[in-house]
Amino acid sequence: MNTQSVIDMPTYEALKEAMGADYIVEVIQVYFEETPQLLSNLREALEKQDCETFRRAAHSIKSTSNSFGALNFGAEARELEMLGREGKLEGAASKVNALEADYLVVKQALEQLSHA
Repeated sequence: MNTQSVIDMPTYEALKEAMGADYIVEVIQVYFEETPQLLSNLREALEKQDCETFRRAAHSIKSTSNSFGALNFGAEARELEMLGREGKLEGAASKVNALEADYLVVKQALEQLSHA
């Protein structure tokens, strides 16, 4: 896997420079703890057809992912956020599945960067 195809390096480097190399590792760890819970919240909200909770979870994933430079992943989450905002969750299950799978790719890329 090419880390640079998953993470926008100028965005990541700007965050790393702003936060410091040590602190960004801690922030990435928090991201690794929170994102699976947010993905779980997305799935539960989808099952309950709770558009507002769905929208909020997708928004949080989008915002945090974009700040790390996971821009494609953030764009996927933004699509889900829009579905929640519009109250149109039909067909969202496959997009949630894709987001969950893509999170593993983002996680692997961020792990490589934080250990570099």
